[in-house]
Amino acid sequence: MWSRIRKNVLPLCFCLLIVITILATFIGCKEEVTTTAPPVTATVTQTVAPPATTTAKPAPKDKIVVGMSRSFSGPIAIIDDSAFRPVYETWVKEVNAAGGIFVAEYGKKLPIELKTYDDKSDPATMAQLTEKLILQDKVDFLWGGGGTSFIYAQAPIANKYNYILITMEGGATTLQEMLPSLPYVFVTLPFSTWYEMPVLADMLASKGVKSAYIIYISDLHGVEYNGAAGIEFGKKGIQILGSKAVPPDIKDLSPVIKEAKASGADAFCAFAYPDQVFPAVGMSIELDYNPKVWLGGPGINFGFFHTGFGPMVEGVMGWAGWNRKSSAALNTLADKLYKDKPEDAQDWWGQAYYWAGLDMWKAAIEKAGTLDNKKVRDILATERFQTVLGETWFDKGLLNKETHAGEVGQWINGVYEVVGPFDKATAEWVYPKPAWPK
Repeated sequence: MWSRIRKNVLPLCFCLLIVITILATFIGCKEEVTTTAPPVTATVTQTVAPPATTTAKPAPKDKIVVGMSRSFSGPIAIIDDSAFRPVYETWVKEVNAAGGIFVAEYGKKLPIELKTYDDKSDPATMAQLTEKLILQDKVDFLWGGGGTSFIYAQAPIANKYNYILITMEGGATTLQEMLPSLPYVFVTLPFSTWYEMPVLADMLASKGVKSAYIIYISDLHGVEYNGAAGIEFGKKGIQILGSKAVPPDIKDLSPVIKEAKASGADAFCAFAYPDQVFPAVGMSIELDYNPKVWLGGPGINFGFFHTGFGPMVEGVMGWAGWNRKSSAALNTLADKLYKDKPEDAQDWWGQAYYWAGLDMWKAAIEKAGTLDNKKVRDILATERFQTVLGETWFDKGLLNKETHAGEVGQWINGVYEVVGPFDKATAEWVYPKPAWPK
């Protein structure tokens, strides 16, 4: 049977193949000579998909979410309450009242929403909460925790996930050498080596100070400031007669103050937080220890130091970043932050720098036209901005020291004045310190 099918079908297939070939040749000849027929590609281009490079519009967005792990409780809660917190609450309220931050990719202003957690003054908890903000909450941006140890722990985490970290309270002496490898980290506050301790050492040397006694809190902040003093004082021939670490929960400072007094040092420095600095002041008054220079901080820079000690603050020194008399813009900022508020709200070290840092962050977002952290970072790292400090910019992750309105302060006639460096002073440095009022 198969032989019969093959005998009949194969010749038929061969004939059909010949017919198809002839027809194809004929049709091909007709297309070559026809001038009225549309090009073969005309119907193809009508069905081509849109180019692959077409950019989809971003998903709708109605706010910018900023995440923070802050010390709302615990030993350094007083720093949170008195330093950055009053600034960000005032600044965010002002920005949102104007509609928010204009972001070009969304074609509108977006208000800021803060998502905050209490790290209870514990750096390890803060590190965990920072990762939670990034990985679980997926916030748009981060603002820093409070204190030097917190910055040191948080910076590598933010950088790992390519999140800009605008830091506020806390120095970064140890972190400073790492900043080239942490391109997403931006430090706003002046600190020991940038440029407080060099200025203080120059001031002491200008008055012939020959010796100093130091106490410091046994954490990263204290260790950094003590180390910087050892270097900068040594450069000026100032001998350190004693250097004592004190625990955060120290109850009795009388042995340390007695030892400082017995040393006969010209200058006494307390590189610690208010919980250690204020008792040190109180014990110095009680034991009538009155060296030529009494400097401490953070703590001396806050208004609540004056309200707590009254006229006893006269001549006491600390770190200072600004004053109402530093510029008209800073006087206006002081009105925004302090008008109709108790003196306790005042911070004459960092608050102007925190405000400037937020203004720079906002300007960088608006110039980038996006919430993409990398694009905003590139602008923050390279551009100059007009802020309450004047022309302001970051120098390898640090707020350029030329923008600093001051480094060292002193209570003079009930006002916390900038006394160093001398070319930025708002009052003449009182040296030696006057006796404690009786």
